[in-house]
Amino acid sequence: MKIGIIGAGQIGATLAAQYIRAGHNVKVANARNQARLMEVTALTGAAAVTLIDVTIGVDVLVVSIPFLEIPNLASALDGMISPATVIIDTTNYYPIRDGRVDAVEDGLPESIWVSQQLSHRVVKAYNSILAGSLVKAGRPNGSASRIALPVSGDDAGQKQKAMRLVNNSGFDAFDAGSLGASWRQQPGSPAYCTDLSLAALINNLPLAQRELLPARRETALQFILQQNPDHWLSWYKECVANNRIIFETQPG
Repeated sequence: MKIGIIGAGQIGATLAAQYIRAGHNVKVANARNQARLMEVTALTGAAAVTLIDVTIGVDVLVVSIPFLEIPNLASALDGMISPATVIIDTTNYYPIRDGRVDAVEDGLPESIWVSQQLSHRVVKAYNSILAGSLVKAGRPNGSASRIALPVSGDDAGQKQKAMRLVNNSGFDAFDAGSLGASWRQQPGSPAYCTDLSLAALINNLPLAQRELLPARRETALQFILQQNPDHWLSWYKECVANNRIIFETQPG
């Protein structure tokens, strides 16, 4: 597939490398830090392009930027994204970073808000895995120890493309239902960044309690804020274990 990635952070850069290894054609754009973009493309072999060019001629567009930047992205790309393009939304809402978004605070699922801003359908995927796990925990298809990731969206064909890419990344993809149900994979849920097997993921998604998500999200965030962000590969397993306790994740 032809894939565009917006965002050259930990997730975007890792996905670029994984997709290229799987044989896809990948280009990456980064709105702010062009030096980082050049670093990522040199390491991965992806093409560095402008924000406008990244949308042209792609089958899939991965959006991997801070949640608060979505409205700015929507303005910059207004009318530029083909209706046929699958948009994968990897974002998560953290008020401490993103500011308050009233609609989300009032219960609107995060990716529905993203879809509304972009005036385009989105598929929610990769939001529920830490960058460290994305880099280190992928396994070949059929491996007993494979982690599973939920994929939510309202178009079956678009979800299938996203699920194929999740599999290319080294993870089992699970169809978690509609975008309206995607709150079950948001921060604070038992399936969020807890590195579950497919059986455990299927067991834990229905256990999410919507009213508990914000408080659990903020409690889990305290662990992350105490860590050195430059050493994220050294503490991600501790973060997963911490999340499992706070989010009351159940074994498979």
